[in-house]
Amino acid sequence: MLQRIRAVRKSDRGFTLTELLITIIILGVLAAIVVFAVGAFTNDGKQVACQTDKKSVEVAVETYTAKTGGFPASVTALVTAGYLKEAPATGNGYTIGLDQTNKTVTATGANAC
Repeated sequence: MLQRIRAVRKSDRGFTLTELLITIIILGVLAAIVVFAVGAFTNDGKQVACQTDKKSVEVAVETYTAKTGGFPASVTALVTAGYLKEAPATGNGYTIGLDQTNKTVTATGANAC
């Protein structure tokens, strides 16, 4: 009987439950590290997008001011006059606008630059 049990055990191949659980835990920790690393890139991307949009509007304002001699009323006026192809998107968590008092381009919102 003992010989039969030993023969069956010799032919058993596979992983134990403990080995499988440890492997799953290690993979979970690695996945969490990757998710946090990618999340930082997303926030950096929104910040760079805001800076790029703001710079584009600043260049359009400078061109508008140089050609017309006045400060534009809004970002929409820059689009209408052809100095911007389209107004910056507002779905990124920030809004680009013009401050008429200080004659500057402003960015407001959670992801403002």
